[in-house]
Amino acid sequence: MKAIVFDNSGTLIERYRAVKDLQTGEIFDTVSSLDIVDSSSARALVVIQTDPSKCIINAKPDQRICQFIKRNDIHIDISYSTVEIKKKELIESITGDESKVSDIQDTIRAVTAKKYDIQVCSGSGFIVNLNKGKIEFIVTSGGRIFPEVRDVVKELQKRDIHIFIASGDRKGSLKALARYIGIPEENVFDTADSWKKMEIVKGLKRNYDVMMVGNSVNDVLALKEADIGVLTVQQKEKNPQMVYDSADVIVENIREILDIDF
Repeated sequence: MKAIVFDNSGTLIERYRAVKDLQTGEIFDTVSSLDIVDSSSARALVVIQTDPSKCIINAKPDQRICQFIKRNDIHIDISYSTVEIKKKELIESITGDESKVSDIQDTIRAVTAKKYDIQVCSGSGFIVNLNKGKIEFIVTSGGRIFPEVRDVVKELQKRDIHIFIASGDRKGSLKALARYIGIPEENVFDTADSWKKMEIVKGLKRNYDVMMVGNSVNDVLALKEADIGVLTVQQKEKNPQMVYDSADVIVENIREILDIDF
């Protein structure tokens, strides 16, 4: 049996990301959140597991983010980090942080103004400096499904290839995407960091020949672990050389995976 594991952001969807630097107040869209995490020895990208367009945008803006999470019992997950840390430790580390819900709302408005759909991407989160116990950046991402994706999925299903998604994105957004492209929701692994993606591929290899399709540094371990690692550059983002070196095949359009001998 054969299986293909897809990343989401930048792989199945064209992603748009708004990042707010809390030190300067600037909102920009030209830097990868993963690059920001990698630029420090102790940062983590945290996904807030609630719908930004319904919950966060309507929350009281003057609440501190840590209060908002605790008072509403909102689930969070670490999507990517330079060090290993447990969620409980992370929450404790930002107890004194002064970042406000209004900071998240600013990035949500920046994404929706560009007419990108937050529901098919990771939604909102933040980058915390674990040494400082401080939220340094707010991140909200939205996406548009690459136009070829649904046809590619249908063709793979005709070939009796099992399709999975392993992504650092929010659970709700990935389930919405799964319904849209026609794959079982139980085949979705949400908020998967680099190590979890690798373990997912390793687990699937017990029953399948596995192709991994990803687009960035957080896919490197899974690309190496898979029987075939495919890097897609359709998002047109810069990556460090190690990302290219980790792949067996590089494609410019997701449709090209149909031509790979697998």
